[in-house]
Amino acid sequence: KLCEGILNILEKDTKTSCQVACLETLRILSRDKKVLVPVTTKRNMQILMKLAKLDTVEDPLERVSEFPVIVEALKCLCNIIFNSSVAQKLSLELNLAAMLCNLLQKCKDRQLVDDIKCFDLRLLFLLSLLHTDIRAQLRQELQGVQVLTQALESSLSVRWTEEYKAAEDRDRPPLSLQETDCAIEALKALFNVTLDSWNVHSKNESHQFRYMAAILRHCLLTTGPTEEKTEELH
Repeated sequence: KLCEGILNILEKDTKTSCQVACLETLRILSRDKKVLVPVTTKRNMQILMKLAKLDTVEDPLERVSEFPVIVEALKCLCNIIFNSSVAQKLSLELNLAAMLCNLLQKCKDRQLVDDIKCFDLRLLFLLSLLHTDIRAQLRQELQGVQVLTQALESSLSVRWTEEYKAAEDRDRPPLSLQETDCAIEALKALFNVTLDSWNVHSKNESHQFRYMAAILRHCLLTTGPTEEKTEELH
């Protein structure tokens, strides 16, 4: 009943601070699988997707004041999808993977969106891990390899000297914690999406994998903010 009450509040046009507080509470509650059973419905998923800006294709990420709401809504969706097989099935019906790819494109070349990008990538990782149909959809329909590779390239701030050769800068400072976390989530999602890609047929696929290999090489030469994070990245 508490979760239902929170979702009823979130469905209304409330203040940002109230939305964040409600989402933080829901995120904590959503760690309990038993709590999720009555609230994992199409309507409730759509409420959270709307708050995460996953329901609008054209609407750009302009209002920085909304960013904490987007991040908390994405965190809630991560918990719910991880803990609920019903939510995993609904995510395919609601075309969640396509909307996450679209949100990821909106994050491109934007400031102050690292948290949004990180939890978008984490959700794509979870979907591609837990639902084989979504993994196939990402690979075949949504250009997932390209989208995720570009997200990884952006997180690592890759500069190119040749088509498949990244610039090596020995004096470059370590990645920030946010950049490292984004890169790690992108790598995890890429692993899932390319898991069955041993047989590359087209010229475009060949290009994508050579491009990705160059970025992965650059990744191995990159350091994170701590020794532990560098090890996790590699």
